[in-house]
Amino acid sequence: MIVAIDGPAGVGKSSIASTIACSMGYFNLNSGNFYRAVSLCLIRKGLGFDNEEAVCSAASDLNLAIIDGKLHMNGEDVEDLLHSDEVDAIVAQVSAIVPVRHIVNEHLRVISRSLDLVAEGRDMTTVVFTQAEVNVFQDAAPEIRAERRFKQGVSSLSYEEILEGIRKRDVIDRNKKEGSLIISEDALYIDTSSLTLEQVCEKVTDKIKELK
Repeated sequence: MIVAIDGPAGVGKSSIASTIACSMGYFNLNSGNFYRAVSLCLIRKGLGFDNEEAVCSAASDLNLAIIDGKLHMNGEDVEDLLHSDEVDAIVAQVSAIVPVRHIVNEHLRVISRSLDLVAEGRDMTTVVFTQAEVNVFQDAAPEIRAERRFKQGVSSLSYEEILEGIRKRDVIDRNKKEGSLIISEDALYIDTSSLTLEQVCEKVTDKIKELK
């Protein structure tokens, strides 16, 4: 079974997907981490996201694999390096490059062929896994998302800077040439603004159990 979860930045998709995958015995596939790995590669190479040809060449040369549940880039475990402020600053622009999306999507589809999984991202329900049995769209107000991110303590940015970054990311995500953030017609829509993680998980899990 494939459970596909979409939603804007900072809405808690990763926490929900991880919790549900663990409880259901599914693999947790975080699509955003693949774009973050490409972004990390560009930072290391000193390449800007505005050089599309160079970006696509670098992305094509990457060996991305899941090993022991963690994303490895060219054999290196980069899982703990993917959420830096530097990566955050360019990942939306990198993920908006259409050929890069094609490269990443193929990685995701290959992984899905042999696993029950929970996949989360921006276009899991509308592009990557249109055949998913369960489609979910998580949402929350930008201010709520910024507050959650700020309280995590993983960023050196102020609340105001995080909020501005989220708003800019939303504009980019909703206006991509391909794979833009859209609520699919059959998605279970969940506004998480006033819900706990447990309450959101219960809604998604109930939907999964309906279809098993």
